[in-house]
Parts: sequence; C-alpha cells; structure tokens
Amino acid sequence: MTDLLTALEVHRATFTALRHELHANPETAYEEDRTSALIAHELESYGLEVHRGLAHTGVVAVLRNGTSRRTIGLRADIDALNITELNELPYRSTTQGKMHACGHDGHTAMLLLAARHLSQTRNIDGTVVFIFQPAEEGGAGARTMIRDGLFERFPVDAVYGMHNIPGIPAGQFAVMPGPMMAAGDYFEIVINAVGGHAALPHTTPDPILAGSALVQALQSVVSRTIDPLDPAVLSVTQFHGGEASNVIPATVRLHGTARSYTSSAQEALEAGLRRLADGTAASYGVEIDVQYRRGYPATINTPREAAFARDVLADLVGQQQVLTQLKPLMTAEDFSFMLQARPGAYLWIGNGDTAGLHTPRYNFNDAILTLGAACWVGLAESAL
Repeated sequence: MTDLLTALEVHRATFTALRHELHANPETAYEEDRTSALIAHELESYGLEVHRGLAHTGVVAVLRNGTSRRTIGLRADIDALNITELNELPYRSTTQGKMHACGHDGHTAMLLLAARHLSQTRNIDGTVVFIFQPAEEGGAGARTMIRDGLFERFPVDAVYGMHNIPGIPAGQFAVMPGPMMAAGDYFEIVINAVGGHAALPHTTPDPILAGSALVQALQSVVSRTIDPLDPAVLSVTQFHGGEASNVIPATVRLHGTARSYTSSAQEALEAGLRRLADGTAASYGVEIDVQYRRGYPATINTPREAAFARDVLADLVGQQQVLTQLKPLMTAEDFSFMLQARPGAYLWIGNGDTAGLHTPRYNFNDAILTLGAACWVGLAESAL
C-alpha cells in the first residue's frame, strides 16, 4: 500500500485545490448544481461513463474492466449545511449562511482522486460504481437516489461509505460490524388550550404547565420502557409559548428528537411519547397533537463487509491504526438507506484534533485526503 499512497501523493495539491474550490462554493440539499457539474466534468475527463439526474443533483460514474461480473459501490456525500462560517481561510465560504461544516467537500475530493487513479491503473476485474450523493444533511438524498433507480440501473454486490470524524487521530480509521450510527426521528407536540389572563388561572387550562409536565415525564421513556442495554436518547430541544407576561397562552409547541439503534427501541420511543402525551392531555385538560416523523434509520454494517473493510484498512495503515471497538454514534446518517438496500459498511476516517462537525469553525483536514482516496482504491482493488 506504500506504493499506492506514493502514487496518490503526486496529485495531493491538485485535489486539495479542488477541495478548496468546493469549500468556497457550498450548496445545500438538492441545490448542488455547481457542485454536481464540477464532479461530472472531472469524471468525464477521466474517461468514465457518467450519469446525472438521480436525486436531481446526484452523479454516478461507472468504471468497467475485465470480464468479471463483480461490482462494488463507493459513495461520497456532496452537500453543505446552513451554517455561517467563522473560519478565516483563503478559501472560506463565499455564500452567506452556508458552509461545508461536515467535510463533504473532502469526501467528494477523496472519491474523485480515487476515481482518477482507478481509471488510469484499471487494476480491477469487474465494475466500480462511484456514487456522488446529494442532500445527506436532512434531505435523505440516499433514499431519493434509490427510489430513482440507483441500484436497478447500477447494481452492486456491496456498497461502502466513509465519513471523517474529528477526535479520531489523522491516520486512523474505524469500522465495526453492526451499528455505526443511530436512527434519527423527530417530533413536534402542539398543546392547545383557550388562553386567558394570568391573574385568573382558574378560568383556563395552562399549556405552559402541561408542557412542563410533559417534558419531565418524557425523561422516563428511555429509563423505564427501553432495555437499559439498548441505547436510546429522547431530547426535547424547543419549547415555544406565550407573548406577554400577564397572559396564559392558548398554544405551546415542543420539538425534539429521538435516537436509537434497534427497531424495538424506535417503536418504544414513539409509543411512549404518544402515551405520555395522551395522559398529560387528560391530566391538565388540554388538547395535545403529536406529529412524529421517522427520519434516517440506524446505520448498520453487515458483518462480512465490515470485516472485509477492516482487513483492507489494516493492509493500508496497519492493524493498530484500525479501531474496531469504538462505541457507535448517536448522530444519524442517510447512508443507512443504502445499507438497507445492499450489504456494505460505513467507515470512519480520523480528522485529527479539529473543531467538531456541524460547527462554524470546522474544516476538513487536507492531510488525510490521499489516505481516504487510498482507502477507496484499496476497497475496489481488493473486492475486484
């Protein structure tokens, strides 16, 4: 693998510049038109078969070589976030209120470098499908690509995704069988009463009081209805109600999120929330409406593909640099939809000691760009 890294290092400056261009021009879910055009242009310049339009701004490129029918899919996400960048960089975001605060610019550059290398060396017997997916950040772009016929048009034996993780040292990877990231569900709770004068509380039910009680009660859902060995989180993150100090409001709105790794925990979270909402409504004489939206499912690596990725990574950086005992994250990832459709694995690559994901001072670590590309090449060449 040393020769591979050396060959990729020759192109570090070119793809670092490409990454910086993406960083300076962030685009969010389903609006990645400029990003998509740049990706397609690059892939076409490598001589690959390029397809556009899946999930509106998605790009798929195909590399075929030899006679084998084996096929591997490699996926990178391409969208940015609605965050105002605070970094003072020569290539900082030029779009107010948007930035690549999750490193998808780096993910795109890594996969493009791998596509360039593989298109030149063609050290494979089979097919590589390069998937550049939009709208990971809340837009479920993976699900949209699948609904648009991704795996029917470009069937793969297995599919792999990768994400940088601040806090894991640069040069290290992580991959485990089973859960890597959680399911992410969202809820909105509307509490309706009549409203009235704060000096006459006996004349109207109080949605503030009911909402406060419900927030407290919801903390029992995880601790008392879910197996303590089955991780889950339920968080109320917004509480809105009232406009004046002397008025009991007519309406209160609560928002929050629920996270879990198993379908049983996911079902228990929703059922527990609805049960407590009904009980609170009856206890406080208010009406409560619950809107519960299932978000991304849990990201679950299949054992065979996780073991395969672990072995490829061990050949690349050494067994000690491949972490296999980390705890899954409670954040969610829409690559989970691809893992529901095909076997595969989601990998983490260390971003080093950087600001956290989804923060205004985050920046992808350019030092890991060629290492991430080498991971993609290693997976493709080993599989095919």
